[in-house]
Amino acid sequence: MTGMEQSHGALAQRMKLTLDEEQLTNCMRCGFCQMACPTFLETGLEAASPRGRIALMKAVVDGIMEPDESFQSQMDLCLGCRACEPACPSDVKYGQLIEQTREAIVKEKKFSVPVKLVRKTFLQGIFPHKGRLKFMGKSLKFYQKSGLQKFARSSGAMKMFPEHLRQLEKVVPTVTGDGLTDLWKKAGFPLRTEKTSSGSDLLIISAVGEKVSRVGMFRGCIMDVMFAETNVNTVRLLRQAGFEVAIPDSQVCCGALHAHASEMEDARDLAGQNLIAFKEAGVDYIVSNAGGCGALLKEYDHLMKDAADAGQQADARQFAGQVKDISELLQDIGRPLIPLEDKSDETAPVKVTYQDSCHLRNVMRVQGQPRELIHQMQGVSLCELQGSEVCCGSAGIYNMTQPQMSMDLLDHKMDHVKDSRAEVVITSNPGCLLQMKWGIERAGVQDHVEAVHLVDFLTERVHLHDKDQDD
Repeated sequence: MTGMEQSHGALAQRMKLTLDEEQLTNCMRCGFCQMACPTFLETGLEAASPRGRIALMKAVVDGIMEPDESFQSQMDLCLGCRACEPACPSDVKYGQLIEQTREAIVKEKKFSVPVKLVRKTFLQGIFPHKGRLKFMGKSLKFYQKSGLQKFARSSGAMKMFPEHLRQLEKVVPTVTGDGLTDLWKKAGFPLRTEKTSSGSDLLIISAVGEKVSRVGMFRGCIMDVMFAETNVNTVRLLRQAGFEVAIPDSQVCCGALHAHASEMEDARDLAGQNLIAFKEAGVDYIVSNAGGCGALLKEYDHLMKDAADAGQQADARQFAGQVKDISELLQDIGRPLIPLEDKSDETAPVKVTYQDSCHLRNVMRVQGQPRELIHQMQGVSLCELQGSEVCCGSAGIYNMTQPQMSMDLLDHKMDHVKDSRAEVVITSNPGCLLQMKWGIERAGVQDHVEAVHLVDFLTERVHLHDKDQDD
């Protein structure tokens, strides 16, 4: 037996032990998932559909085929957008199956030294550590402000990188180098600090007016480095809607990037830390402003279902039940936001469209609330984006690992944006936001189209009282 055959055999055995057989057999092969699947729509290949991938998984588990390179390529081609799940009449948990399959592949795969180094540096060396993330933010600020960025672009140094990374670098937002708590303190907004039972700091920001509820703010890792001002605006909107906001200092990365990279043990370790942080915060809800983060947080109960500690399993179930997207809290639970009066000289309203975050729509099942909030703003006309439910191609780190498919999806998305004649594309996830900014740049429409986060769009259009009412 060759080394390759041994590797395939080991992967097949691991898949037999890992995959949920009940979910594999639940698929009725009806094909309803196909028209919801972006990779099937792009390729027309049965193997590139959820039904086809489940058939391949089952064939490996049943010993009918080997999990060779073509099998692994099809698993890698899946975006993990999970648009197939709402379309499935049998409620097959496809997301869990692809997650289990990819975890098995990663455990058996022999990565090259450079790939190992990159994975270890970012997934274990940076993202789990608040201080290192902050240093990354400061370093990015220095790169952007010191002239290094300008030199890298003008000198041709960027040509050392693949084209898709060169394009992505162009749309990285200008960062402040500060996270949510630093920006909040610098702005002089009201706050106080408490200590949790374990001695960790807990930043408390009071509600404007009568308190509706107490919310734990999940600040995220990418959000707090690249979109920290959006985090600040999230808290401003929440307190205006009557929420007292608690920000646990001991919270860490949600683990979504680790899950995307099939490093599930790392994701579980991070989840365990967050369970403690938010339990100690004593909150009614846990809010996310990033669809990708929120989806994993919402499924901490599944992620931690095999935890050795029954208490941790119970904490994960409670945590998952508390997770809400910012749009849910603002639209369904908090006091209504008061839109600013439209005093512009423009006779026509600003035309906007909304691109769904896949995980917000398909996992958290949130799609109406963002649109309802946009509709409430004055001087704004919301037009539906054709194919808004189809993935933009960001999908965590997919645009780096599968650049061709990602760009194909993005270019088609931008065709629909052009057809909508929208001036603003709104979305609810940092990855989607960067991808849409990238698409706008690729399409050459940056002079009359912009992409913004829902939170930032709302912040500019509602009354906000940022100081204590006694000030």
